[in-house]
Amino acid sequence: MAPINITEMNSVQLHQSRMAMLSESIKSIAFKKQHITKEFQKGDEVEVGSQELGFIGSYYTATIICSTGDDYYRIKYKTLLTDDESEPLEDVSFAAEIRPVPPNQDETISENGFRLYDMVDVFDNDGWWFGFISAKVGDEYYVYFPTTGDNIAYPPHVLRFHQEWSYRT
Repeated sequence: MAPINITEMNSVQLHQSRMAMLSESIKSIAFKKQHITKEFQKGDEVEVGSQELGFIGSYYTATIICSTGDDYYRIKYKTLLTDDESEPLEDVSFAAEIRPVPPNQDETISENGFRLYDMVDVFDNDGWWFGFISAKVGDEYYVYFPTTGDNIAYPPHVLRFHQEWSYRT
């Protein structure tokens, strides 16, 4: 039996503790409903968050078609298609599920600047998915998604730093 290395054991415990803390933080963000909403205009580019089981923590790019009143908007998705895949999907979304598209990030910063435990969004399956960097192996970053329990490797060009929208009047 090999001797137990206390330093390695503490390092593993610290990593597990950080992973658990970040998982709880991300879950609280992903499951929350926004209390402050913005009035969007026809043609505004937005991201629509999903609260559907299996998709919580994901955002899909869309365009505002019009307001339908009572805090709802008709939207047209950029990457989601109708069932027959013949055209972009249109839907009605609650204002609290809609946010402005985050500002562009300098590609050289995002490709070179990711570190262990950074909160990121990954473009996968037609949308942006919220998680955090759990490891780096070679040129790929492993991203852990607390809402699904997946831990998947990605190249840096599909990652962006996660940004939460805060609207103040």
